[in-house]
Amino acid sequence: MNGLHILAEFHACQGDRRLLQDAALLAALCRRACASAGLEVVAAAFHQFPAAGATGALVLAESHLAIHTWPELGAATCDLYVCNYSQDNRAAAELAYGVLCAELQPGRIVRRDVVRGSPEQDHAEPGLNISERTQ
Repeated sequence: MNGLHILAEFHACQGDRRLLQDAALLAALCRRACASAGLEVVAAAFHQFPAAGATGALVLAESHLAIHTWPELGAATCDLYVCNYSQDNRAAAELAYGVLCAELQPGRIVRRDVVRGSPEQDHAEPGLNISERTQ
């Protein structure tokens, strides 16, 4: 179960506005992000809110990606967990996350990383790293 769980808030997104407004385009972005990292999508569910944003999730063989958008705020939230029993898949999580960032182009990111299943850490207190970055 070694893995990286990235929880991120994307603010002031400057990418194609339709990615925040259209569930089908958002789903395609999420699939591209996962494919670029070699992650296997096993199920998907995306929902379009009338005259608003979208929400969706991909169930991955390696765990999941969930994303929610607020076009009126130019914002999105992301929950990406990539794990594997036999290897450390943190690099795959970073690759998928990088595609999301490159396309949404957030001006500010608040990111929380949770390292899960690491044998070196005390499982009672998972590793947590919080960072904020402004473009």
